[in-house]
Amino acid sequence: MVPIQMVDLKRQYTKIKPQVDAAIEEVLESAAFINGGAVQQFTGELQTYLGIKHVIPCANGTDALQIAMMALGLEPGDEVITPSFTFIATAEVIALLRLKPVFVDVDPQTYCLDVAAVEKAITPKTKAIVPVHLYGHVTDMEPLMAVAAKHNLYVIEDNAQAIGADYTFKDGSKRKAGTIGHIGCTSFFPSKNLGCYGDGGAIFTNDDELAGKLRMVANHGQSARYYHDVVGCNSRLDSVQAAVLRIKLPLLDEYITARRAVADAYDAAFAGIPQITTPYRAPYSYHVFHQYTLQLNGVNRDELQKYLADNGVPAMIYYPVPAHRQKMFEQFGGAAFNLPVTDSLTTKVISLPIHTEMDSDQLDHIIQSVKTFLNISPS
Repeated sequence: MVPIQMVDLKRQYTKIKPQVDAAIEEVLESAAFINGGAVQQFTGELQTYLGIKHVIPCANGTDALQIAMMALGLEPGDEVITPSFTFIATAEVIALLRLKPVFVDVDPQTYCLDVAAVEKAITPKTKAIVPVHLYGHVTDMEPLMAVAAKHNLYVIEDNAQAIGADYTFKDGSKRKAGTIGHIGCTSFFPSKNLGCYGDGGAIFTNDDELAGKLRMVANHGQSARYYHDVVGCNSRLDSVQAAVLRIKLPLLDEYITARRAVADAYDAAFAGIPQITTPYRAPYSYHVFHQYTLQLNGVNRDELQKYLADNGVPAMIYYPVPAHRQKMFEQFGGAAFNLPVTDSLTTKVISLPIHTEMDSDQLDHIIQSVKTFLNISPS
């Protein structure tokens, strides 16, 4: 059996090696390493895939969030509502810009923002909401956008883990995750469902004026060369990374199908096991399974993780310390936030390997290893 990886990027690369190598060589031959043709082409192709008017490429997903908040003109002290159960970057950029993160709890089934909790947290200082489409499941955006409209708030989607996911509205219409709020942000970190071979990110919007501001902020605040209208930053997707992403974008839906097949197998294998709660799939969300995350009930998580590792199965715990309990947010009264669902999940969740190249032998070994630890007879 091929050694199991959380994400097997080498095997994925092997399948597309000729196309990727040729695309990278083309960039090298052109010597257009920054803002070259591959960047422009990828930007247009991603706009078409997402059904969005504007894609602004940038250096990474964290920059995407920062640029979004800068372009909206948020002022120091403004409050931004966000989940605590997420990668630290979501809240980190809020504090970096001297805004105030306001942490709210997540839905116990989807692990995404609890919309009712969001509305309760709104104050006169609230200016924006940052939902996170965690693990590949889309936040319930329709009611969230209604709350935002009611209170005149911006919505910035953190779509780093759910690119390609569909959200279905009550009328049956669908839109891609990241294209529903005022701004969407994503990461092309190598392990993402659509990942490059270094760092990369992008920002999405349908608002023409906002798109202009986002481009300015990402390029030193320039409206024209050497004319700087606002304070900006320097955040670019380089041509080599764009070339890789151009090869992988047409395969994204195929990659998602492969991930969902692995998730289906896990779901079937763990169904009816009282110690395990498998990932919930809300009817409005087409889950793309960036992670496959179990919730454990009455199981020693650390012992399970060690047992799996001893048997050649990597398993990860995302995120053992939520943002509101991190030292960096003490100044915002972090631990004073009452987030019982978040605090519970951080002690119970564990993620199993899931990727596009997983074969049946690996899948069977992972499943049987979990079952053996739980003293469940092989099926």
